[in-house]
Amino acid sequence: MNTKHLLKTTSAWISIVYIICFAGVALFPGIRPDFMRYALHTGVDMGVNVLTLGTFISGLVIWNIIAVLAVWLFVSLYKKIGQ
Repeated sequence: MNTKHLLKTTSAWISIVYIICFAGVALFPGIRPDFMRYALHTGVDMGVNVLTLGTFISGLVIWNIIAVLAVWLFVSLYKKIGQ
């Protein structure tokens, strides 16, 4: 298993998914409450618009870090359990 290739692919994949989600919420703000309720299992007052360039970039960085750490953990477990 090529770990470096897998981590790069993960970063590209999560970036695409994040951009699609961010654009969806920006273009269709009515989906925010349902997203919070069904995807994050929480209810939040959505009266404040937090869709800015800063939140986009910081969210993209945060989600890439989370995705890379998740795949790194998967690869580590895969290698350990496969032995």
